[in-house]
Amino acid sequence: MGADGDERETAQPGVGLTTGEVARRLGVAPTTVRTWDRRYGLGPDLRSDGRHRRWTVVDVARLERMCALTATGLPPAEAARIALGEGPLDTGPAGQAGPAPSRRPARGRTRSGTGLRLGDVRQECKGIARAALRLDGDALDELLTTVIEQYGLVTAWTEVIMPTLQAVGRKWESSGERYVEVEHLLSWHVSGALRRSTRPAAAARPGAATLLACVPGEYHTLPLEVLAAALAERGLPVHMFGGALPVESLIAAVRRTGPAVVGLWAQSRTTASTPLAQHVANLEWGVRGARRKPFVLTLGPGWAGRTVAGVPHPADLAAAVAAVQSQVRA
Repeated sequence: MGADGDERETAQPGVGLTTGEVARRLGVAPTTVRTWDRRYGLGPDLRSDGRHRRWTVVDVARLERMCALTATGLPPAEAARIALGEGPLDTGPAGQAGPAPSRRPARGRTRSGTGLRLGDVRQECKGIARAALRLDGDALDELLTTVIEQYGLVTAWTEVIMPTLQAVGRKWESSGERYVEVEHLLSWHVSGALRRSTRPAAAARPGAATLLACVPGEYHTLPLEVLAAALAERGLPVHMFGGALPVESLIAAVRRTGPAVVGLWAQSRTTASTPLAQHVANLEWGVRGARRKPFVLTLGPGWAGRTVAGVPHPADLAAAVAAVQSQVRA
């Protein structure tokens, strides 16, 4: 048993799932599952060796309903009554108890109960989406850390985190600006998970580091943070300058740090500047007689369709990582 009280053993075939396995499947913290068991009676009847919880398919389905109901904004106690089949009670105009139709979950939800159009994605996407809709920061931290540790940054971003962020973005865009807080919370915790997962890279020396920056007017830093973390994961030193770096500061940073690679991120076509990319590619650094130029990459959807001579535009995160590795290690 770990420090948080979670059962770490793997469930035996035909016996059921452990609390930790159920929590990962649902996208909640193990402590949340145990609280629902203790406080609302949502736990399983089965105990292996009389002590460890073992969750059957029926038990998990009841918890999935609990997750779906709390994601709609229902208080946990009321959601638990519905999940247990007792049904919510409300006082009507005549003072009689009856069902509260306004609080019933909307139809047409995905099987995951998130209300997000996730499509054919990994199971972890549904768990992260549920946690984000509940504004459950603790569960998000645990789920994101687990996904990154299990798959590595590139796969975790491409197949789990990015599809979930896109689904949340579609949700608020189609809901009249609702759920903006969900996207902000999810982005914040993704950024935190990236920082926690990033190990210190080797000391940066001229000609061996990568400089990453958003172009002027661009503040969407999260994809660039992912690239920085993925490079650090591979032991490649990075100078990360974040959002909207002014042109003069970008030029000064290139000349002062002497990077092998410069990555310029633009989310929007209005911020992507072909002359700027070309200018950076022509910058020289180093001592007289041994001048060098950085290898420039244009990153992000803002550069799509814009050709800069001698400046590649990687199609995705994996391609960007490969391009940097090739240049630095050459």
